[in-house]
Amino acid sequence: MKRTIVMKVNTREPEIDKIRVAADLIRKGSIVAFPTETVYGLGADALNPNAVIKVFKAKKRPPDNPIIVHIANKEDVYTLARNVPETAEKLMAQFWPGPLTLVLKRSKLVPDITVVGLDTIAIRMPSNKVALALIRESMTPISAPSANLAGKPSPTTAEHVINDLAGRIDAILDAGPTKIGVESTVIDMTVPIPQILRPGGTPYEKLKSVLGEVELHPIAVADRRVRVIRARSPGMKHRHYAPDAEMVVVEGKFNKVVRKVQELANLYMAEGKRVGILATDESLSNYSSDIVKSLGTGKNLTIIAKNLFRLLREFDKEKADVIIAEGISPEGLGLAVMNRLRRAANFNIIRC
Repeated sequence: MKRTIVMKVNTREPEIDKIRVAADLIRKGSIVAFPTETVYGLGADALNPNAVIKVFKAKKRPPDNPIIVHIANKEDVYTLARNVPETAEKLMAQFWPGPLTLVLKRSKLVPDITVVGLDTIAIRMPSNKVALALIRESMTPISAPSANLAGKPSPTTAEHVINDLAGRIDAILDAGPTKIGVESTVIDMTVPIPQILRPGGTPYEKLKSVLGEVELHPIAVADRRVRVIRARSPGMKHRHYAPDAEMVVVEGKFNKVVRKVQELANLYMAEGKRVGILATDESLSNYSSDIVKSLGTGKNLTIIAKNLFRLLREFDKEKADVIIAEGISPEGLGLAVMNRLRRAANFNIIRC
């Protein structure tokens, strides 16, 4: 087992000596976990096929699950992609750097493994200062899926990365908790009407206000399994974000949801199972169970999104057998949260 170096970095003013150590590893074909504003990513030189293969192996990632390429200069888009539409340039001007990934036609420069053989490439420019510094010092675009074992809740702290990948990767840049807590929004710009493939940190409503017309791919709002033959984005095809515990999501009107959640908790506890309830501040006092945790107030979806993956991991740490989660409003960041909850539960959904 290899030794994984962990370097604490100042998120506001990243120490350049530490960044250069990590960048040197990237240039040599090693893999490094680093923070973005969304979640921690596991980075490799996007133009080095052997390095990208290491990412798939370290994560145990399915070979048909695309990886997002991260850049620090908008001009790099025109090297990595071809036929960049004006609509994409509008989004870059409005939302980059930030939690928005654009799917574009790939250029010949990009190795097949980086885009899992697709004729498209997913690109974003993160806003996190540590991420931007690492990309600049590495002097190459960086392929970076979330820095966790495939299928597990995404990591929002370096501790989560260590728990999943220590001994499997070369280094981790630890800059504390991430700001947003759910991954970037992925939007396909290669179709006549831009289509959101994965909801995330840039809400649908904001994209619509810039472009006028935006579609949601059925998988982005799915409440049941949807068959996807070839995924154009991460988060479309395989089970993602899932804790070890069995999970169920209860959706509907507030009072009915609260009653159903407690009813289910009582049934599971009568079976001798250790039950966790994922609530909000508004419902927290209504529950009695082995473990009860709040995502935050339903009036602040930013906090709920930030807490989601951390709490799913905490339930596993506290040995929950079952997690019963309340559904929330799918407005703004709530759409991304509901997408993650439903997929984490493998679409085990109860409506009331």
